[in-house]
Amino acid sequence: MSSTISNYQPLKWLFALAVLYTLYLAQSLFIPILFSGFIALLLSPPVKLLKTFYIPRTVSSFVLLALLVAPFTFLASELVEPAQKWAQLLPKITVQLNQKIDNISDEFDNQKQQVEAEVAARNKKAEKFNFFGLFSSDKPQPKKAAETDGNTVEKHIKQSGIKLLIAGLSSAPLFLAQCFGCLILILFLLIYGPSVYIAARSFPHIANKKKLDSIVYEVQKVLSKYIITISVINFILGAASAIAFAFLGLDDPILWGALVGLLNFVPYVGSAISIVILTLVGSVQFGLTLFALVPAFAFLCINILESQLLTPMVLGTKMQLNPLVTILWLFFLGWLWGMLGVLLAVPILVSIKLTLERLKLLTHWVTFIEAKA
Repeated sequence: MSSTISNYQPLKWLFALAVLYTLYLAQSLFIPILFSGFIALLLSPPVKLLKTFYIPRTVSSFVLLALLVAPFTFLASELVEPAQKWAQLLPKITVQLNQKIDNISDEFDNQKQQVEAEVAARNKKAEKFNFFGLFSSDKPQPKKAAETDGNTVEKHIKQSGIKLLIAGLSSAPLFLAQCFGCLILILFLLIYGPSVYIAARSFPHIANKKKLDSIVYEVQKVLSKYIITISVINFILGAASAIAFAFLGLDDPILWGALVGLLNFVPYVGSAISIVILTLVGSVQFGLTLFALVPAFAFLCINILESQLLTPMVLGTKMQLNPLVTILWLFFLGWLWGMLGVLLAVPILVSIKLTLERLKLLTHWVTFIEAKA
């Protein structure tokens, strides 16, 4: 019996590798489906509520999806101009930062050369006369002039920026097509999702249909509540950050507020990226001074209040995740699906945790995923 089980072990590893390869190869299919599924979960409770008031699912789905898309479309249209401005300024900003860093480095080098010259002069006075040194064939080698390659660096940075812009423009049609496909899929999930579930529920091999209904209902309820809560918290974080940036005099505060709010969907890593970006933006606008760190420090204070006070108070300890497991899961999905995988990582992990809890499967893994004080 043990030999039979050991013979199946290689097949299990091959099956796991096949699943990973399929997920990686078909990421353009799985990512829109998962994203559409989470948005459909978000809108499903109000659609059910409107159904009780005899409003057809088709009408309520159209209206709710339009109400969800309209603010994001307006915000995106307002942020296009400042985003383009910063994209055009990126090569110049990089050159300016390099020049400032070079100036600081030159000042340190000059001070170092002065100290070395003073030490050499003192040593020269202390040396005794060497007769054989007069006939030495060694001649002091003149120092090579520092090569100023600023124009080449600037040209290279501009070419890189142009290539990045061309790559972004070339991928824009595919991105728009995927967004349109996601909207269609969300709409169909909201309209026809319940009927498809009822048809799948009637399969003969499903014995306990009431248990299945309770599991699906609980997972849908808790997950939709989690997505709504996290979205509202991140919106509040972005709005508060934008107000703080405007008070500090930072250019385009709405752009940076929207960016930090979006990055906050990625736990831990998103906040670190936001701090780095705000530090660079502050250095560009205010120079290499201590005040350049103030926008990043203001965001850090707001983020600490959100992560340590607001989120635990609203979600409670039941929905907390182990930070180590979360980071490893972010790295894994980032490696597998890129940035979109990072954004979807936490909802997927929460879905796995809720499903395992309701099915009472792999309870030790559920305990491992949960956060412990």
